Amino acid sequence: MYLLDANVLIEAKNRYYAFDIAPGFWSWLDQANQSGWACSIEEVQRELLEGDDELSEWARSNSDFFHPIDQATTNHFGTLTAWANSRNYTPAALAEFTGNNADYLLVTYAREHQHTVVTHEQARPDARRRVLIPDACRAMQVTTTDTFRMLRMTGARLTLN
Repeated sequence: MYLLDANVLIEAKNRYYAFDIAPGFWSWLDQANQSGWACSIEEVQRELLEGDDELSEWARSNSDFFHPIDQATTNHFGTLTAWANSRNYTPAALAEFTGNNADYLLVTYAREHQHTVVTHEQARPDARRRVLIPDACRAMQVTTTDTFRMLRMTGARLTLN
């Protein structure tokens, strides 16, 4: 299953899959979720609900797309925290990442449920000021990909009617 980062949904809404020009993308997300191919977590939904736009409306009306953090996911918190603390991140970066952050929860949820994280972030192992999802995923043995690979791997077809 593909686990989507907030930036995938925000970037889609703001650019290439805007609701008014590419409603097929959003319909595909609904179908992909119903088929067990794509989802996200409730913390990502909370981020999206902070807005006042079509994406926040979509997040509100598609609550099934967003999964709660379960007890099994919490078993990976210690490992991810230890990895982050072993790196050369600033105290502010560590506090932001480990403080109930959506990225932190996304990585641990993906680890527990063996999902592939879909994000636009790029790995930067030498980063100090921010813990990036691909670096944390690599440490937790979680696969990452981008939107377009996800669409290709699932055979998505966004066609005009």
